[in-house]
Amino acid sequence: MDKLSVEGTPPTGTASRTDGAATRLEILAAARRRLVESGYARLNVRDIARDAGVNHGLIRYHFGGKHQLVMAVLDDANARLLERQACMFSEESPTSVKWKRACGFYDDDIRSGFVALLMELMGASFHDAELRSEFVPRLLAWHELVRSGVDEFLEGSGVSVPVSAAAIASWIGWFWMGMEASHALGVPEEAGHQRAALEAMSVVLRRIEDRAAAGPATRGSET
Repeated sequence: MDKLSVEGTPPTGTASRTDGAATRLEILAAARRRLVESGYARLNVRDIARDAGVNHGLIRYHFGGKHQLVMAVLDDANARLLERQACMFSEESPTSVKWKRACGFYDDDIRSGFVALLMELMGASFHDAELRSEFVPRLLAWHELVRSGVDEFLEGSGVSVPVSAAAIASWIGWFWMGMEASHALGVPEEAGHQRAALEAMSVVLRRIEDRAAAGPATRGSET
């Protein structure tokens, strides 16, 4: 793995590149495209620099090397998407509606290449301990967000369950990871039933909400 150290000044010959923030964004965008299209194993800083239209020394200056650049790509995407999910959880709307929105976000993330990016870095982490040590905490941030959503659902619905919110969040979190992995592997709906599973959860959530709205007397009369 590239172990280049961060320099204190830009490389020689890059004085025309005065907008450091814009350059950094160009490098991140190029790296993300390369990761999604070619994979982590084939990622090369010179290719990224060429795609971004910059001297490859600027990658060393802004990020330090391949490993740091890859984590910066993931952090850039994660920050925006975690904020998106947190905003959704904070909205005053039924959980079934939020689930539907989450399904829409999933489609957006497939189209944007984020799912492919996540799966690529997960696969690379299996055999790269340094990458894994950085990737796993970022992955678990999603699970913690799901857990907060489960806590809110249980409190708002009044549903009493004999398992912890953490266990339910784990079911949901790893369910989504399995969905993303099946998509990356190209498993078709007729074999994986992914969309059917998403809709089934919508049905379950709506049923819970309907029973909660009906009140204790009605729920007690149901068999």
